[in-house]
Amino acid sequence: MIELKTAIEIDALREAGRVVAQALQAVRAHATAGSTLRELDEIAHTTITGAGAQPVFLGYRPNWAPTPFPGTICASVNDAIVHGIPNGRALADGDLVSIDCGARLQGWVGDAAITFSVGPARPEDIQLTETTAQALADGIAAARPGGHTGDIARAIGVVGRGAGYGIPGPLGGHGVGRDMHEAPFVPNDGPAGRGTPLRPGLVLAIEPMFLAGGSDDIRTAEDGWTVLTSDGSRAAHVEHTIAITDDGPRVLTLP
Repeated sequence: MIELKTAIEIDALREAGRVVAQALQAVRAHATAGSTLRELDEIAHTTITGAGAQPVFLGYRPNWAPTPFPGTICASVNDAIVHGIPNGRALADGDLVSIDCGARLQGWVGDAAITFSVGPARPEDIQLTETTAQALADGIAAARPGGHTGDIARAIGVVGRGAGYGIPGPLGGHGVGRDMHEAPFVPNDGPAGRGTPLRPGLVLAIEPMFLAGGSDDIRTAEDGWTVLTSDGSRAAHVEHTIAITDDGPRVLTLP
């Protein structure tokens, strides 16, 4: 069931999104060579709870997961695409890191993700992250009343396919509201004009994920959570929660 939000509810979602953005900023500022993923997780947790919000990833267990998720953030490094567990791994210069974060504030959820390099970035990683960011911008621009989720998918897919990147079909965006994952699913590739109609009040997480090797194939690590590229190539993942309004898309996960 798809729930449209009122203007007041979208304002509340914006405040949750602000907390998520602040947590991602704090994590990014502390992500240097030698820092561990667990340390980054602690920083995000402190930022979220300090704002009076709650981490929504911590303890989350969908029906496919072997265990509840043990962290406040998903921390995915190099060939990890999403759902990486924030463990004791120490970052090194040249690592490509994707951080996904969600928070609930007064009953409403914000969800966003960033990808960045630790230390000096490899040229191919810069191209990957910049292309993924451009796809997010184009996907957001396509989120207008009268369109469909397929229009968002097409906008993202054109950018990714044009750059020769893989796009894993099972992974994509989703509705956001009182729950982290609501209907509808928002694919990252596909034909325009199809899917769920876009109407004012619909709140979506748009999240392109591109795989540098060009293959769409993915696999799940032994931990049952981390999703990896099948060919070992690097991946980028960026995300914003947005609201569709009569005036166009409103990004809710900015600082």
